[in-house]
Amino acid sequence: MKRLILNADDLGLTSGINRAVVELHQAGHLTSTTLMASSEQYEEAVACAIANPKLGVGCHVVLVDGRSVAGAEKVPSLIDPATGELRITLGAFVMELLRGHLHASEIEAETIAQIRRLQKSGIHPTHIDTHKHTHLFPAVLDAVLRGAHRCGVRAVRNPFEPAWSVKATHGAPWKRMVQVMALRLMHHAFRRLVKKYKFVTTDGSIGILATGTLNAATIESLIKAMPDGTWELCCHPGYNDEALAKVRTRLHESREIERDALLRTSFEGVEMISFKALHPVSNKQKEAR
Repeated sequence: MKRLILNADDLGLTSGINRAVVELHQAGHLTSTTLMASSEQYEEAVACAIANPKLGVGCHVVLVDGRSVAGAEKVPSLIDPATGELRITLGAFVMELLRGHLHASEIEAETIAQIRRLQKSGIHPTHIDTHKHTHLFPAVLDAVLRGAHRCGVRAVRNPFEPAWSVKATHGAPWKRMVQVMALRLMHHAFRRLVKKYKFVTTDGSIGILATGTLNAATIESLIKAMPDGTWELCCHPGYNDEALAKVRTRLHESREIERDALLRTSFEGVEMISFKALHPVSNKQKEAR
C-alpha cells in the first residue's frame, strides 16, 4: 500500500502562504501543514486551521531564523546577542551546536513554548517538524522529542530522503544532493530516539532534495517511483507577493511553482493521509497547560 502525507511547511509566515495552504487543502491536494508559533500571520493561520478541521496541523518548531516564543531570557544559548533573536543561519546554529554551546534544556523549553502556544490557540498538533530540519541532528532531536512528549505530541517528521526518491529527483543541484545523502548518516540515531520516546513517523520524506526546484515533473516522477510504505512529501506552496518579498528566504518564485504543480498532479493509486492516520492524537494534549 502506498500512503502519502502532503505537508506544507511555514503556515503563518505570510497571508499568501496561508491562502495557498487552504486552497490546496480544499482542492484535495494537501492533507497536512505545520504552523510556525512565532510567525507574522499566526492568528490568521490559526483561524484557517480551525475553519478546516480535516487539515492536519503540526508545529513547525523554529530554532533558527525566527523569534523565540519562550523568551530570550529563558533560552539565552539559542539567541544571537547581536540581534536578540534566534540565530539567522543554519550554519551559525550548527556551529554553536558542535561547539557544545547550545543547551538541551533550552531547546526543550523553546519546543514546549511553541507547541503550547498552538494548544492554547485551540490547535491540537498532529506532529512536529523543525524549520530548516534542525532535528536532523541527534542532540537537537533528543531535546525536541522530550519537549513534544511533555506536550502530548507523539508524531515527528522523518527528515531523511530515501535513495529511490533522490534518484527520481531530476535537475537538483549536485551540491545539495551530496548534502542530502551525507545527512543520512544520522538516520540510525533518528530511529533510535524515535523508538526511545515512543513516537511514530513515516518511512521517509520526499521532496527534500527538490526544495526550491519542486515542480510538476518532479512530483510526477516521485509519485511514479514511490514504493509501498508511508511517505511524506515536504512542500512550500504560497504566493510570491509583497509580504513574501520581505521574508528572509530563498523560496520566493518557487512557492507559486509548487502551488500550481500540486494542483495539477494526480495522486491516483496513492492513499492521501495526514499524520492523524499514523497515531491517534493523545488526550494529554488537551490537558497540557
